[in-house]
Formats: sequence, C-alpha cells, structure tokens
Amino acid sequence: MATIRAFTTNSLCGPATELYARFERATGHRVDATYGPAKAILRDIAGGASADVALLGTGSIDDLLAPGVLDRSTLRAIAASGVGIGVKAGAPKPDVSTPEKFIAALRSAESIAHTTEGASGMYFGQLLVELGLADELQPKLRTQPGGLIGEVLVAGRAALGIQQVSELMAVPGVELAGTLPAPWQRMFENSGALFAKASERAAAQALLDYMVSKEAGEVYRARGLEPIA
Repeated sequence: MATIRAFTTNSLCGPATELYARFERATGHRVDATYGPAKAILRDIAGGASADVALLGTGSIDDLLAPGVLDRSTLRAIAASGVGIGVKAGAPKPDVSTPEKFIAALRSAESIAHTTEGASGMYFGQLLVELGLADELQPKLRTQPGGLIGEVLVAGRAALGIQQVSELMAVPGVELAGTLPAPWQRMFENSGALFAKASERAAAQALLDYMVSKEAGEVYRARGLEPIA
C-alpha cells in the first residue's frame, strides 16, 4: 500500500482530517498530510519541497499549474468557505448581521485575532485598511502567520477571531457569532491537483477522486464549506 504525501490548506483541515482517515480505512493507503496556510506551503514548494497531491486555495493551485509544478489534467474543484467571526464557547456573541453592527463589534471587542498569511486573514487586514479602521484597531489585533485562530480564542488570547468558517469550526470550543455581512463577505475556493512528478500517482489520484465524491461533499457541508460541483 502507498503513502500519499498531501499538502493541504488549513481551510480544509477539518474535513480533510476526517476524509483522509476514511480513505485510509477504505483503501489501506496512508495519507501523510502537511497542513498550513497556502502562502507558507508555496514557500516550501519554491524551496524544493514536493508531494503527491496539493489541496490548496484555487489561486495558489493556479500559481503551481502555470510553471508545471502541478499536472493541469488532474485539476479538480473541491469546496468553498466564507469568512466567519468566532468566539470562545460560552462567551457573548456580538451582533454582526449588518456592516454597521459588525464595525461596532470590532470597536467594542477587547481583542481581535486573525492570521497574516492565510487567505481570509490577509483579506480581513485589507478590509480594515479600506474601511479606515486599521490604525484604530491595531492595538487590539492579535496576529500570527498561520494556524487555526480558534485555538487563540480557546486559549483566551483574543475575544473575537476572524477566519474562514471551516477553520473556526475545526477547533472544539469555538462558536460562530456569524459571518462577514454583505457586501464584505467573500467565498474562498479550494482546488486540488497532482504534482507533475508525483511518486504515488495512482493512489494520489484515487485520493483526489475521493475528495470530490458525494460522501466528501456531505462532510464539507457539515464542516462549514460548500462543495463545488
């Protein structure tokens, strides 16, 4: 049986952990998964790291398809997730249902956590600049390059956490206060493809096929993502 090396974005870590385990039980193959923000994974690949399959944000997949690092013929759309606002379980949930209420919640929060290299974290940082709130909120921001912001909330290091819904839901002890209100909500799509030089090509293809199956779609929905047909 094969060991499949899989680079996997944090936005898929919740469902991927469950789906990889199911795949292993069904096939006997082993999935050696490396999780992280896409930006960090791209740096590793640029430095020479390789795997059999990549499941990343669609933009990052495109960056790897262009130079031929990934095999375009194996490209598959997977699932998308919006941006959520999380709190530690049991903490008061602010009303974030409108732009005005969302801004009020940010201003009244004791502290706000987000990543600086994850897709949603970078987007949130840009949104603060566009809204003219970056300087005002800077003293209460708790940032880190990557990782699951829900862990920051559970540890009590921030009152609000901004990250993709699927990433917030991946951490026990985190509850959703809501999602970014229109017109600021954004859906982040994820795709997958095999590395052009995949050493376990057949097994990796079987894994990628499973990750876009009907069974996988049910897991995505339960974990805060919407499957992409």
